[in-house]
Amino acid sequence: MIVLRIEHLTFGYSKDRLIFKDFNLEVRQGEVVSIVGPSGVGKSTLFELTGGFLKPISGSIWVDRFSSVFQDPYTSFHPSYKILDQIAEVCQIEGIEEIARQMDIDSDLLQKLPHKLSGGQLQRCSILRAIMMRPKLLLADEPTSALDNVTSLKVMKLLLSYLDRVGILLITHDMDLAKWCSDRIIKLGTEPVALSPTPFASDLEVL
Repeated sequence: MIVLRIEHLTFGYSKDRLIFKDFNLEVRQGEVVSIVGPSGVGKSTLFELTGGFLKPISGSIWVDRFSSVFQDPYTSFHPSYKILDQIAEVCQIEGIEEIARQMDIDSDLLQKLPHKLSGGQLQRCSILRAIMMRPKLLLADEPTSALDNVTSLKVMKLLLSYLDRVGILLITHDMDLAKWCSDRIIKLGTEPVALSPTPFASDLEVL
């Protein structure tokens, strides 16, 4: 089942400097597609376009029910409300204790304000919220960048355990992580790119 379809996407912050031109991508339930490449080539821009935070110049983006994990966890929560209350605002929280335990999140952390948590703890809570929303597509922009290696591995294994229910679009600079968990890897270059089942642009690699 397709959970993300991008067709003929064209986007740039100015019309004379396009980041994407006639870009196509599909993500299916049960697969991980990683977007990799150096800073400034459009990885996070693609995340924002897919999530509806930016509008394309042309083309279409269809997304099934999705949730997002942002690179900066401090932008993900309101500073004045407890973590659990904010999660409860967007989804049912039945079973949250068990999933939190699997992610090494102590139950007392969920009763705290965001600024009382470390960056790593807050990012785990952001991932917890995304999972609890029961999406069809999980958009993940550098989801483990704030975590240590051991916790990163635990969190990624937990995310992958949901692949019978979701597709994952992973934005990452970590090629080792991408190779470990991905069904497909799309490497963006420094010029506008187009994506097809077989690459036809010199700055695009499908690994």
